[in-house]
Amino acid sequence: MTAINFDSGHQDMVHDAQFDYYGRRLATCSSDRTIKVFDVVGSESVHLADLKGHEGPVWQVCWAHPKYGSVLASCSFDHRVIVWKESPENTWSQVYITPKKLHVSSINSICWAPHELGLILACGSSDGAISILEYKDGNWDSHKIPNAHRVGCTSVSWAPSYASSALLSGAAPSAPAKRLVSAGCDNCVRIWKCSLETGVWEAEEALKAHTDWVRDVAWAPASGTTRSTIASAGQDGQVFIWREKAGSQGKGGGNEWDRTLLRDFKPTPVWRVSWSTTGDILAVTDATNAVTLWREAMGVGWTQIDSQQAAAATAVATGSSS
Repeated sequence: MTAINFDSGHQDMVHDAQFDYYGRRLATCSSDRTIKVFDVVGSESVHLADLKGHEGPVWQVCWAHPKYGSVLASCSFDHRVIVWKESPENTWSQVYITPKKLHVSSINSICWAPHELGLILACGSSDGAISILEYKDGNWDSHKIPNAHRVGCTSVSWAPSYASSALLSGAAPSAPAKRLVSAGCDNCVRIWKCSLETGVWEAEEALKAHTDWVRDVAWAPASGTTRSTIASAGQDGQVFIWREKAGSQGKGGGNEWDRTLLRDFKPTPVWRVSWSTTGDILAVTDATNAVTLWREAMGVGWTQIDSQQAAAATAVATGSSS
């Protein structure tokens, strides 16, 4: 695993950088109000495009699944989400901009749903609400979860459309489930589920352990484990791993979740957590700009690993020889 460094050309702080599905294109965003797209091959990077349209700092970018073409979403302090589409090659246009009335404060986090569910984007805002944007029949529809988090929502992440247990048994549910997890300034992680009957988003469970703002949350991809897994990171310096207990009954009506403290980084806040595509390695970024990699070992628990170990583990899991 090799680190690549290059000058992004942004004129202010870079807040996010995300590779596309194939790992060939990189999108970055900044307080300079711009998004940049690069082609990255090996140790070389080529600047392809500047995307301008936001009126404030751009916090996050997120690529849609290539099933829907070359589509990128961005969110900003200007209360808006912009969906960008590339067509033809290297020509980008704005195909959707959220109306300003949808959110009345900064939109801090965006996440595309699993592609099996459709072209659906979740957005978390400082106004405390979560909005769900869905492209259907040529139009964008929006649904809102009001008052999802008191004071504000900092992060959103979708659950895999099919549970790991269904994948292992070979029996998929009749319809993929729409579930997501969110984090907020109320020190809480919350699980949400969309009712198949009514289409209304309902609170499923509230996970409480953090003692300060929860800065980020990430639902792990479906993998060899039979239990849904979520990672959360907080201003309190703590990183927790949550695992769903099937068949149990939590206080909110959903299943109970077991909690494991991965590490307490106190007094350093933790900004971001991100799972590998195989769902067995977790990257943790703290306020010192340090990135650490963690993997769970049988009988040992969560241990820190180096980049070479992570590359080897990923190669084994994906069947890659490189």
